[in-house]
Amino acid sequence: MIGYVTVGTNDLARAARFYDAIAAEMGVGRMMDFGTFIAWGTPGGPAGIAATVPFDGNPASVGNGVMVALEARDRAQVDRLYGIALDHGGSCEGPPGPRGDSGFYAGYFRDPDGNKLNAFVM
Repeated sequence: MIGYVTVGTNDLARAARFYDAIAAEMGVGRMMDFGTFIAWGTPGGPAGIAATVPFDGNPASVGNGVMVALEARDRAQVDRLYGIALDHGGSCEGPPGPRGDSGFYAGYFRDPDGNKLNAFVM
């Protein structure tokens, strides 16, 4: 149902380094790059993610309660994605681990602009 998710950035080059590394771990690359907008994923594939400088020219800001969830292959990939995020300017919002007893395993982090993401597997 979701085609792609877009997050705002105030520094597209910094966001590109962060999301290039995340995308590489997930086996995808850039599918669009327009100078103020970059999208990662596979054309015709599952939902992708994009980073953009806001069209209205105002600074990008973070939505309270908004989070992008990245579906990992397994727990090891959750751990790797979390590490990659922190190694590329992200910050911790909760280290990888089980959440509850439903088989949900996730690591939470923010990108360099403060957008909240997680990597998870069920």
